[in-house]
Amino acid sequence: MSELAKWYVANTYSGYENKVCSSIEQAVENRRLHDIIHRIVIPMETVIELKNGVEQEVSRKLFPGYVMIKMILNDDSWVVVRNTRGVTGFVGADAKPTPLSDFEVSKFGIENDDDDDTQREALEIVIPYEVSDSVRVIKGPLEGSIGIVQAIDIEKGIVSVLISMFGRETPAELDLASVKLLAE
Repeated sequence: MSELAKWYVANTYSGYENKVCSSIEQAVENRRLHDIIHRIVIPMETVIELKNGVEQEVSRKLFPGYVMIKMILNDDSWVVVRNTRGVTGFVGADAKPTPLSDFEVSKFGIENDDDDDTQREALEIVIPYEVSDSVRVIKGPLEGSIGIVQAIDIEKGIVSVLISMFGRETPAELDLASVKLLAE
């Protein structure tokens, strides 16, 4: 029966991924549905963040708002997942769940890893500047401006820069790729 199980993607409210995962696992236990719902995965990635010049490993969701479920699609599995609090639907055309292709599954490396419910992939983000560095804005409406980096938030993908405009210092939040280190 396991060969009929495919990976499907359920939409969730952002921030509800863990709750949805545990709720579905609980429903599978309570209703003894192990033979039709095999695994629930929240794809994760491990990134290196640079905070105040110190590298830190941080895990974060690869696809916020989505949970992957390996299951045999039938009325029972559909009802369990669809009626789980926090689930808004399945990914697919015409409100019909569409299974992931083998290629898509292999891209996430989840098919053969049955022991771990969260997947991690090492990914290093290199930012060539740090807090207190002088940078030049290279994109957007402030292009060409020069400022001092005040804060870096890799998770949100923004850098806070203090730019001198109209004779006073003005903070600006910019995309990480919108600034580059000012050559000295």
